[in-house]
Amino acid sequence: MKLDIRRTFTFVETRHVEAGRAAQTPLRKVAAVAVIGNPYAGRYVEDLGPMIEASAELGRVLADMALAALAPYRPLSFGKAGIVGLSGEQEHANALLTTTFAEPMRVVAGGGKAWISSMTKVGVPGQPIDIPLNAKDALYVRSHYDGMTLTLHDAPLPDEIAIVCCFASGGRLNARVGGLRLEDAKGEDGLR
Repeated sequence: MKLDIRRTFTFVETRHVEAGRAAQTPLRKVAAVAVIGNPYAGRYVEDLGPMIEASAELGRVLADMALAALAPYRPLSFGKAGIVGLSGEQEHANALLTTTFAEPMRVVAGGGKAWISSMTKVGVPGQPIDIPLNAKDALYVRSHYDGMTLTLHDAPLPDEIAIVCCFASGGRLNARVGGLRLEDAKGEDGLR
């Protein structure tokens, strides 16, 4: 299966100040979005394997777009999301966001031992979606629990799926609720 990419978007948010306090290093969050035609819109298909397999190339395209938008910073956090138009089902977005899609994100991010959090739903154009973020190499780093909210004004149409790859250059500005620090984390479970 070859996925039909209809539109792409890149969103960039750079925070320099939070609560009146300037950051030593700005926090940049980026989202690369591909709106694709849903090959299974309007019908139930038992085997979503072809869609899962095709998601590898989509993951590469979106990860490269996100990395370019993040420059000059490097990814320290990541997340993924999908919104399925009303003629599809939530499972279609989940099929596009498995490990097959995620591995190219890990490669582009320079590793990534932690699982990549995600959010999927069925929705209409203009409906916001929150993309959860976590530290790429250690899930339990509390300072990097964050997110990015997007609104796609013309997507997804009923026969489309919007897929999102999100990177961030660090954790929340002024994070101070304790927990494991990124520099102390080891391994995929965030423990030594």
